[in-house]
Amino acid sequence: MEKNDNGLRPGERLDDLLTHELQIIQSDEVFSFSLDAVLLARFCKVPPRGRIVDLCTGNGVIPLLLSTRTKADIVGVEIQDRLADMAARNVRWNRLEDRLRIVHGDLKQAHDVLGYGQFDLVTVNPPYLPIASGDRKLNPHIAAARHELFCTLDDVLAACSRLVRTGGKVAMVHRPSRLAEIMSGMQKYRLEPKRMRFIHPREGQEANMVLIEATRDGKPELRVLPPLIVHSADGYCQELLDVYYGHADELKEKGEAQ
Repeated sequence: MEKNDNGLRPGERLDDLLTHELQIIQSDEVFSFSLDAVLLARFCKVPPRGRIVDLCTGNGVIPLLLSTRTKADIVGVEIQDRLADMAARNVRWNRLEDRLRIVHGDLKQAHDVLGYGQFDLVTVNPPYLPIASGDRKLNPHIAAARHELFCTLDDVLAACSRLVRTGGKVAMVHRPSRLAEIMSGMQKYRLEPKRMRFIHPREGQEANMVLIEATRDGKPELRVLPPLIVHSADGYCQELLDVYYGHADELKEKGEAQ
């Protein structure tokens, strides 16, 4: 695939996404995507067409991955100017300007720009840690990605509720330790949890991630899917390898846990 030459900034590198010939500009100084973004992009139910918005988009990895599953128009929202610029260049580099757009702004005001109830799917990989907890890094970009410096969990859920249409989906990846807050917050904003899957590093270890999808104004009925065990005796589990390398577009709904 021929790429546009938008150039790399100091400290940046160009990595392969290992799926559909996509490439991504990254920087350890600012932001590099991790497994949680890949899992979210392959977990959520994606409309074949329509409109999708990804909040806290970072360098745009989730919109890039979602573009391989749908013909929908996709918007990424990012508050940090350096990351928003990186995400916009990733869109241009992969020649996806006809379907992907990056908005530099605060998710708390995103509805003022994008409108109320305009999206079929909202995805978000938000900061996991409250400001008062954990080790706040000196690097402001990494600190903002991990800690709720620019938005709280409540802010995120409120934004999702404003942006998604009735009957539309909201999908999130987060830490299991905050699941009670997530569930109650979703219901507070009329987002009914419908699908959930726990991610475990290894067999016998506690979950360290949870994927959860809700429907705007949906009826109460939650499905807890089989757990995903990331590491097997031979390395990464086959289900994870399949979605990471593009052999499968989404995680399995049923079947044995890997």
